[in-house]
Amino acid sequence: MNTVLKTEVAQPRSERIGEVRPVYLEALTLVERLHRRLLDVIKDEFDRRDRSDINAVQALLLYNIGDKELTAGELRTRGYYLGSNVSYNVKKLVEMNYLHHARSRIDRRSVRISLTEKGRAVHDIIGGLYEKHVLTVEQIGGISGDDFSRMNLALARLERFWTDQIRYRL
Repeated sequence: MNTVLKTEVAQPRSERIGEVRPVYLEALTLVERLHRRLLDVIKDEFDRRDRSDINAVQALLLYNIGDKELTAGELRTRGYYLGSNVSYNVKKLVEMNYLHHARSRIDRRSVRISLTEKGRAVHDIIGGLYEKHVLTVEQIGGISGDDFSRMNLALARLERFWTDQIRYRL
């Protein structure tokens, strides 16, 4: 009896794995491609404005900082930065006067960063771009608020799954 039960349980699980594998791998490809496409959209917006002084990764970084005062480490841990080298881009943005940087009053080893007026202007450009998208994504893109809610829930679950993989070495 136990052998029959194990066979019946094992079969549906292997079928589920076969169903999950292609859509999981497709989702991974889409997430990666979507991030690159977002950077392309941001680059296009700056190209339309004849702005070549800042790249899309740096503009997105400034948008994500917003009104906050953070350390470079906080940018990474809060998930605000999706590039390969936070320190390099922060240094460049400070040099180009998009970011203020100052030693923390509490921990002198730590450097806090915040937007300058020039950085706020970039933040506002990205904010305006996103606002334009909010107004048109349902009508032109065919993606409703409910679609976004379901997608966000699934992406949050995937993020939690990956975090657990790292944290608990699963």
